[in-house]
Amino acid sequence: MSDVVKLEQDGPLAVITFDSPPLNLFDDAVFEGFDRAVRAVAADPPRGLLIRAEGKVVSGGVDVGKVFDGMSPEAGGQLWDDLLDTIHVLDELPLPTVFAAHGLCLTAAFEIALACDVLLASERARFGLVEIVVGLTPSMGGPQRLAERAGPNRAKELIFTGELFDAATMERWGVVNRLYAPDAFEAESRAFAQKVANGPTKAHAATKRLVAAQKEGGARAADAIVAEVSGPLFATEDLQNAVRSFLTDGPGKATYEGR
Repeated sequence: MSDVVKLEQDGPLAVITFDSPPLNLFDDAVFEGFDRAVRAVAADPPRGLLIRAEGKVVSGGVDVGKVFDGMSPEAGGQLWDDLLDTIHVLDELPLPTVFAAHGLCLTAAFEIALACDVLLASERARFGLVEIVVGLTPSMGGPQRLAERAGPNRAKELIFTGELFDAATMERWGVVNRLYAPDAFEAESRAFAQKVANGPTKAHAATKRLVAAQKEGGARAADAIVAEVSGPLFATEDLQNAVRSFLTDGPGKATYEGR
């Protein structure tokens, strides 16, 4: 897929890995590699997606000298349109998406994390949208998605100050879903992603559609599409097999195939 952004398959789970040492800085090659990887996942969907990074940090942010220096307002607007298009492809994947942050996670990487369904963090991880250092606001969806998770005032505080926030604070604010000890983080985050990927994939896709409808128009908007979204689940092999398993062996024994 790319020298700096790798796409691999681990059973039902697709794994995108940032690997651009030493800081996994986002430059054109990383942005383009990530876009290709996300579109490859969308073109042939697995049953789950894990996004992670190699090295000491998740990412030190954008390579400012290579990406922003000398950029015109027109080119800047086009850059944000292109990057948000990638974020929207990620956001709309019909499968659980999990981001694993083992260390420092800044700017573009944090914005990608906020576009995922679940954000897992090592207790050592720190997060920041620090674009104020170059006179920018985060523009890959960070402010709005952070506001969805933590509320508008917390989002503005984090961005206005440009400060770094530890994983425990991010969990308390509702940004991080789960914390793991550093020495267990790789195994625990991979196991979590595998667990959701091995679940009823079509039901997970239905869950994502209902939650998205609620975000757009409230609970009644989600109610209005339940029959359309959840009715077809009765035709899936996963539901039919799970019901038989429930009746024969009790709950929690079903094996799902994503069909």
